[in-house]
Amino acid sequence: MGILNFFSSKDPEDFERKGDALFEIGACGKAIVEYERALEKLEKSAPWDDGYRHSLRNKISSCKEKLAQAHDSTARELMEAGHHADARQYVELALELTRDDQLKSKLKQHLQQLDTPYKKATQITLPDFDVPDQEEEPDDEPVRPEQDEDHFTALIGTLPEEIQSSYRSYPPAFKTGYLALNRGEFEQAADNLTRAMQECDDPQSYIPLELATACLNLEKYDEAGRLAEGFLKHHPDALPAYQLLCEIFWETKSFDKAEALLASIPEDLAESMAGYLLRGETLYQAEKYAEAKVFYRDFLKNYDWHENIARALAKTHEALGETTNARYIYRDIIDQCRSCHSRIDPSIKQKFADLSFKSGLKTTEILELYLSLAQEDPQNAADYYQKISRIYSAQGNQEESQRFQLISEKYANKK
Repeated sequence: MGILNFFSSKDPEDFERKGDALFEIGACGKAIVEYERALEKLEKSAPWDDGYRHSLRNKISSCKEKLAQAHDSTARELMEAGHHADARQYVELALELTRDDQLKSKLKQHLQQLDTPYKKATQITLPDFDVPDQEEEPDDEPVRPEQDEDHFTALIGTLPEEIQSSYRSYPPAFKTGYLALNRGEFEQAADNLTRAMQECDDPQSYIPLELATACLNLEKYDEAGRLAEGFLKHHPDALPAYQLLCEIFWETKSFDKAEALLASIPEDLAESMAGYLLRGETLYQAEKYAEAKVFYRDFLKNYDWHENIARALAKTHEALGETTNARYIYRDIIDQCRSCHSRIDPSIKQKFADLSFKSGLKTTEILELYLSLAQEDPQNAADYYQKISRIYSAQGNQEESQRFQLISEKYANKK
């Protein structure tokens, strides 16, 4: 009998012991569930026992802080690898969990950096599911120098202290170019960063990496590759440079070069989550779907569950036409989020709901997912309401089917 099945579930202490066992193996999300069950049981069996209640709440708090720290670590790895949309989910989850002011401050700095467009909208783990651009009111007020300075400080705030210090020491053209790069104004960024690199006599500066990013977005792949490779000679442990080169090789279909590059990276980077994601995505980009599937499955077999690996595996199953397997994985991701009381990514909801709908599963659960998606993703509400209408029709409820058909048409006419 496994350790997690050893305890019965009759008394608060039983739930607590199960939670303790889960905490010991690092399953903090599931431990929280057990501690909360213990609290519920305590309210019924011994509501006067404030000392025990306080102890359980302390354990829940400890689990949440440990989980928040893990989410922060994952988010930083994903940010370094360019997975900005995925990173945002972990930052937001960590903010919901933590009560540590220092960690909150760091997480808010992550969000400030993620709120600014940096690289082109290519997410290597999943299709981009960032919030769609909204029309903004024209701003007649000129940007003040102190606003630029505050924005620059916020953008570099998540970088290591020594790199922040270097970025502040570069010529003024660097800050102008860096801000333009993060606004998505790549031509201006390239011009300013080129000038900054000419004015800076430090061969180990980070300016070539930022200029290479601008060139990548301008589809100047040869120049971007030359800059990134030159940068790596001075900074062989810089994961963002490997990510940048991989993106160049994917764009130019130079998959052998990408594989050779990843085979050469330092061991600590190769064993990081970002390193695994880069290797798996290279196989996927090269359309080596069967190899990618084995790669991701081996990871989940040999290591702990990791949502981003699971997402990548599900995407690979879809590419292979193995939609049932993909659907099961999306279901597992949703269940994991629910067990940890975590926000479920709308993209995952949509994947699971759409695959279920296409397979003929027109259940109330799928209907409720589409209702939720219509609120979270109003731009696609017409499609969601259309599917809700069809689910009601399949269930024999023609009145509701017609009502949601009209709602769908109303949203479609707004476009």
